Amino acid sequence: MIELVFMLEEPSARAMLEGLLPRIGLKLPTVRYVVFEGKHDLEKQVGKRIRGYRNPHARFIVIRDQDSNDDCGGLKAKLLGLCANGLGNRALLARIFCRELEAVYIGDLSAVEAALEITGIAQRQNERRFRSPDTLMTPSKELKQLTKGAYQKVSGSRAIGLQLDVNNTRSNSFKVLVSGLRNICG
Repeated sequence: MIELVFMLEEPSARAMLEGLLPRIGLKLPTVRYVVFEGKHDLEKQVGKRIRGYRNPHARFIVIRDQDSNDDCGGLKAKLLGLCANGLGNRALLARIFCRELEAVYIGDLSAVEAALEITGIAQRQNERRFRSPDTLMTPSKELKQLTKGAYQKVSGSRAIGLQLDVNNTRSNSFKVLVSGLRNICG
């Protein structure tokens, strides 16, 4: 049986994906989430978890934040390397949120406004700093300020995940994630 296995850095990514996945238009197999305790824990254990996974038809999606000083391409290559041993013929997709998951949300301020029931945020989407959210150094701080503290990591991610426009291309990280999920499920 085919199953998607998400290997995630944090619980907020799971909360977002649970709302987003049903709306991408995929015929979803069984979905499992393995949530680690941060990026160091993910990097330390992800290879071992994949090697120990018994389903030969599992498809793995590893997602983590880029954070401020990491090279995105190098980080993706590192994740792929950590996972390669023991993968066998199973599919693997590694995705990096540039800089943080919250950049995806800043790329869709209409979703933030609807999810958090705050008015006046969506109209700010065309401000220079919100047009290319993946370039923001600390999107989580920007989002907290923008929402005046209403955004909380897990509950906010759960609510926003239900509202994200799956065709939004402002955040390249989001666009590449959705495209990758469509490919790995196709």
